Amino acid sequence: MANPTKPNLIKASEIRAGEVQFSHPWNPSSQLHGMRLGPLTGLERTGVNLGRIPPGKESFVYHLHHQEEQWLYIIAGKGIAEIDGAEYEVGPGDFMGFPTPSVAHHLRNPFTEDLLYLAGGEHRDMDVADFPKLGKRMFRFADKVEIHNLSDAKPFGPLKS
Repeated sequence: MANPTKPNLIKASEIRAGEVQFSHPWNPSSQLHGMRLGPLTGLERTGVNLGRIPPGKESFVYHLHHQEEQWLYIIAGKGIAEIDGAEYEVGPGDFMGFPTPSVAHHLRNPFTEDLLYLAGGEHRDMDVADFPKLGKRMFRFADKVEIHNLSDAKPFGPLKS
């Protein structure tokens, strides 16, 4: 039975009309346009997002996830993916997957056309993400987010006796 508050189909015209712009506060070059598609259709455990990075801009911040898998599929344009310290040119049809614990990754567009991609992954109640170039760690528990300096981390153990 169809859910009257969450349609199973979102038409392309609705996606274009609902596109929003956002950026990551830790990266002045971050500028992303797009839409979170999953919640519009009622998806709660899987994130699916359409992203568009304008020329000269970047996605977010170089990061890795400890709990949530993530993937990206390039639809149009070209970009540079930084993956685990190496840079790769990516274009239409290229796919990137980041199983957990993932390696650090980031996407930027130094080219003259928009970079359009589909991104998705798990949407768990808890995730831990590291931002290695910034020396930060994020803990997300449901809707609560905490940021810590990696330099403040202390070993705890041993866990087994």
